[in-house]
Amino acid sequence: MALTDARFLKACRREPVDATPVWFMRQAGRYLPEYRAIRARHTMLEAINTPALAAEITLQPLARFPLDAAIIFSDILLPLIGMGLKLDFVAGEGPQIENPLRAPADIDRLGAPPAEVTVPNTLAAIRLAAAELTPRGIPLIGFAGAPFTLASYAIEGGGSKSYARTKALMYTEPAAWTRLMTKLVTVVGDVLLQQAQAGAAALQVFDSWVGTLGVEDYVRYVQPHNRQLYQKLAAAGAPVINFSTGAGAYLEEVAACGGDVVGVDWRLPLDRAWEKIGLERAIQGNLEPAALLAPWRELKPRVANILRRAGGRPGHIFNLGHGLLPETPVENVRAVADFVHEQTVRAPA
Repeated sequence: MALTDARFLKACRREPVDATPVWFMRQAGRYLPEYRAIRARHTMLEAINTPALAAEITLQPLARFPLDAAIIFSDILLPLIGMGLKLDFVAGEGPQIENPLRAPADIDRLGAPPAEVTVPNTLAAIRLAAAELTPRGIPLIGFAGAPFTLASYAIEGGGSKSYARTKALMYTEPAAWTRLMTKLVTVVGDVLLQQAQAGAAALQVFDSWVGTLGVEDYVRYVQPHNRQLYQKLAAAGAPVINFSTGAGAYLEEVAACGGDVVGVDWRLPLDRAWEKIGLERAIQGNLEPAALLAPWRELKPRVANILRRAGGRPGHIFNLGHGLLPETPVENVRAVADFVHEQTVRAPA
């Protein structure tokens, strides 16, 4: 099968498919014993920055499940290292930045190097994984973090509940905020374009923390920069997925930034979310990740409900509303993938 005929890519183009394509965010990760075996021997950054290991991890879920796409094993924060930040993944705490951005001068010291500098090993891993997947007709997804999400990590130094430092800088130093977002648009845009050049058949932009904002702040401080990013990505020659979490209150404004597919979280029913973004756009989602911890008698009707709300309309890609949890039973991942494929998609009359 030619790669362009893959279910996932056809759904991105809103073409009819024989069954709903399915993949899972964080499908290559901590819920798999084979992944944990690798991580027992290597740190997170070692695994990401060793192309052969990153490619192996990318392929692991494809060996277990009938998934319609792979996603490269990497991390959204990786480009920040090349920009001049000191990042590490601390056990039990997650990503930590040693020298966070706390003043305009810190922002001005940041570089905006090309992808060959910021993510050379990820580009190499994409080439390795794509060489394995493309002959099998399985698309590989490349990805990067959206400017706001990367900015919030860079300013806070890690995760946060309130993102108070990020918002304070945004409000009190708007010119510095614009300079930071402009640098991030440059870096993220090049990372994604070069991933497509390396063999990624689709691209996803993760705005994981943008839901911390209200609609007015989103429109003022984020939307113009996201529009610039998606305009850049039009040159990729690959479908682009615009994914955010917690942004249901302003999903129309998120969708207006661009992207061929809009990924939605579980906080809105799929049909209502699709109406908000426009039925002329493809949609990805949107099972609650924690639902995969439930027994099949509870999980099955939730999956069926999402498919029912999609209504057989072309352009639905089944996924979660965020990434797989580490506690997810492997058998539930297979059960969901099999069940989604068993439901034949028919376009509405």
